[in-house]
This record gives sequence, structure tokens and C-alpha cells, in this order.
Amino acid sequence: MRVVVTGGAGFLGSHLCERLISEGCEVLALDNLVTSTTRNLDHLLAHPRFRFAQADVSRFIDVPGPVDFVLHFASPASPVDYARLQIQTLKVGALGTHNALGLALAKRAKFLLASTSECYGDPEISPQDEEYWGRVNPIGPRGVYDEAKRFAEAMTMAYHRMHGLDTRIVRIFNTYGPRMRLNDGRALPNFIYQALTGQPITVYGDGSQTRSFCYVSDLIEGIYRLVLSEEHAPVNIGNPQEITIREFAERIRALFEQAPPIVLKPLPQDDPLRRCPDISKAKRLLGWSPKVGLDEGLQLTVAYFRQEFARSTAN
Repeated sequence: MRVVVTGGAGFLGSHLCERLISEGCEVLALDNLVTSTTRNLDHLLAHPRFRFAQADVSRFIDVPGPVDFVLHFASPASPVDYARLQIQTLKVGALGTHNALGLALAKRAKFLLASTSECYGDPEISPQDEEYWGRVNPIGPRGVYDEAKRFAEAMTMAYHRMHGLDTRIVRIFNTYGPRMRLNDGRALPNFIYQALTGQPITVYGDGSQTRSFCYVSDLIEGIYRLVLSEEHAPVNIGNPQEITIREFAERIRALFEQAPPIVLKPLPQDDPLRRCPDISKAKRLLGWSPKVGLDEGLQLTVAYFRQEFARSTAN
């Protein structure tokens, strides 16, 4: 099977490429490297079934030869990134998705969209299941990402209904693990970076807002099972173990000697107060549930960040 992965040099894209190679696929990774790095792919570059091409999928995508699957992961994904790349985020969600769908249609390939739990916005119900339509502010600071992904889902389903394209949609909840960026801007890399540098750990609001953190290997397993399924409607993939941000920060502090204190800052506009997936559908259709506990996942992730921090300071 030949697979095109857009955003293939990113945190999730690189792990997905690695999994596909291990399953015997031929993989072409496309990425414009705006929020990613080819260092994530260094271990794959010499592999005979892997190829990387720098490309902006918001422009026309030309891929010679047959393609069996298009996996569309290209997009900024952290609030810091999509705040500084607002137009690009909207373009990759709209034009990039259109181009990726067009490639799949032209090649008679199957298609998977990497969507997000942000489609649920600041939810009125918890946990969130796939039937919930969400509560999103379309003109707020998070709207460029939320609405880009909601539009991408609508376009994916339009191609499925109008062209008979064989599509899938994964709604990804908070994921963490090796290859996240030190300056990513999301809670986990922020907390670890601040602990490594001795800065106070910044918690927004009073820290009572909740998130659910899924280790990257669990997420990739769920996505791979969805790729092999026949399900066209969205499927949540995430870890339903809910934790407050304050407790999460304390868990990370406990992994460092002489950890810095926690400081509270005002909660950003439209920051969701609860975020927890209902994964009943993934369990039923895919036989999937997460395996890696938070303590184990944090230890693995902190070890990676320590190595990255040592490398960056040595340079």
C-alpha cells in the first residue's frame, strides 16, 4: 500500500509514518516545515520505502504514480502556532483539505482526515461523544483552528456523499509524547520546559479546567485501526482519564527535583473548561482503548524532553 501523509514531519505525522513503514507500506511524507522539522524523520530518511518532499498542501498537490491512501494531518495544532499563523491555519483546513481530497479522488485512493476535539469547542456536555455538535465561537481567537477543522470535516463528508470517496475522520483529543516541540505552547511542553529552565510553572485560571491526555503510541494505534475500518463518520480517539490542569502540573513537578512553584494567570478567552472523550464508538467499532497510563507516559515524555533540552543548550 502506498500512503501519502500530509504534515508528515510533525509530531503526530512522523509517528504515523513510522507505524506505516513498520506495517510494510510505502510512505510519501509532505510538509512545509512551518511548525515541524525533518529531525522527526531522520530515522526514516534512508529507508527504501520512505520519501519526504517539502510541499505546501494549500497549493496544488502533484504526486506521480499510484496512491492507495491519503492521510491529511497538515495543520498548526497548538494555540501559539495558530495565533501567529491564522490565515495559514484557515487555508490548510480549507484549501489543503480540498487539495488532499482532490488527490485521493484523482488516484481513487481512500482518505483520512485528522480532525480534533476542538470541534466540540467549550462543550456543554462531558464526556463528548461524536453526536454532539459542539459549542464554538467562530470569531474568537481559537476560531481559526476550530472552524478550519469543522469545515474540513464538512468537506470530507461532501466528497464522500457527492463523489463516493472512501473517507474516514478521526477526532483527536490531547496527545503527548516524544517529538513534541519544547516551544510548542501547549500545557505539557510548557510545564516541562518551565521545570527544566527553573521558571515558574504557568497555570491559567484556577487550574480546575480539565483535560484528558493520550500517549502518542495509543493514538497512533487507534488511527491505524480506523484506517483499516469501513467507518465514514467521525470517531473520537483519546484517553478518557480526566484530570485538572492544576493536578497535571503537580504530576509534572513531582518528576523534577527542586521543581519551581506554580503561578496562576488569567484564563485565555474561549479556553474550554472541560475536555474528555467518550470513546464508546472506538471501543465498539475498532476494539481500541488506550493502554499507556499517565504516569508511564509522563516519564517517557520527560526523558525525551531532557535529551532535547540538553541537545539544544549544547548547541
